[in-house]
Amino acid sequence: MVNIEGDLHMTSGEGEGSYAKYSRRQTIVIDETKPVIEKAIIEVYKAILPKTMVIADLGCSAGPNTMFFMSNVINIIADHCTKLDEHDPIELQFFLNDLPGNDFNQLFRSLEKIKTSTTMYHKGDSLPSYYISGLPKSYYSRLFPRQSVPEGLEAGGKSLSNKDNIYISSTTTPLVVKLFKEQFRKDFSLFLKLRHEELVNDGHMVLIFFGRKDEDVYNGSLSHILGCVAKSLESLVCKGLVNKEKLESFNLPIYGPSDDEVMEIVMESHMFDLVHMKLFEANWDPYDDSVDDVVHDIASSSQNITTGIRSVLESLIASHFGESILDVLFQEFRPLVAQHLEREKTKYAVIVMSLKKI
Repeated sequence: MVNIEGDLHMTSGEGEGSYAKYSRRQTIVIDETKPVIEKAIIEVYKAILPKTMVIADLGCSAGPNTMFFMSNVINIIADHCTKLDEHDPIELQFFLNDLPGNDFNQLFRSLEKIKTSTTMYHKGDSLPSYYISGLPKSYYSRLFPRQSVPEGLEAGGKSLSNKDNIYISSTTTPLVVKLFKEQFRKDFSLFLKLRHEELVNDGHMVLIFFGRKDEDVYNGSLSHILGCVAKSLESLVCKGLVNKEKLESFNLPIYGPSDDEVMEIVMESHMFDLVHMKLFEANWDPYDDSVDDVVHDIASSSQNITTGIRSVLESLIASHFGESILDVLFQEFRPLVAQHLEREKTKYAVIVMSLKKI
């Protein structure tokens, strides 16, 4: 059984192989969704005219992206107040949330970068005061007072076998697919309920997460890349380095929904208005900015993808199988990714949605 709250965290530190070094794809996603975030911030500001605005980054992780997000928010508010010639300054309270295993030390060591980027952007103009707090806790629980702003696959109390898969693949049974879907519906519905209790009236929430472009649940991009991880683990089983029972009891706590699935859950909740929703694609290789369907350097791309996936998954894999398999596992993984890239250039599907509390 995967212990999500205890074991899941991105690879810490700032060295080679760390999440901080290999989160460039997330930076591009943040930049892509900046107009949605800006619109939500300004609408909240106009509707509430707060003296203090509370902004929470749920699942902040560590590295430059959290700083990038906060700098964007500060700059958006400063620009808006300047245009309105506001003399009564607003104050900003940021809450940075992630699971307890997150590298909050690295995160808070980076805070000086916010001051540098915002000062350079405004060249001496006055900026809103801002205050930053860490919040190490699962966001599938209450994080804040009212209006202030998954454990795995189981059936009948027993782990359900997903054969040699760790996610949904072509050999996953319809029953297991149903359990993945039900777990996502349960978790996302709970997430919406908790955030509805915490948000002020007219508060906004922008969500960004991996989904799938195809309605066919077996044909999502996550199925392809996590299928390579599963095949790598199977190879280690054949070599006697991983216990087969261990593999059969390992299911990743993730699900890539279609935009229709997400929209349906939001509508059924009767808690939020859907202000904006968009699905866009991002290359597996975080350093590949090309928009065509050609992989120009398979060797380089497969290495970048391998390092990036390892920075996300290694904590869960090490907790379940032991740290000793990590190097050999991802040595098996890289050529599988290269073989896939030779056949096709697959892209992540990213869903962004802006919700307003009703």
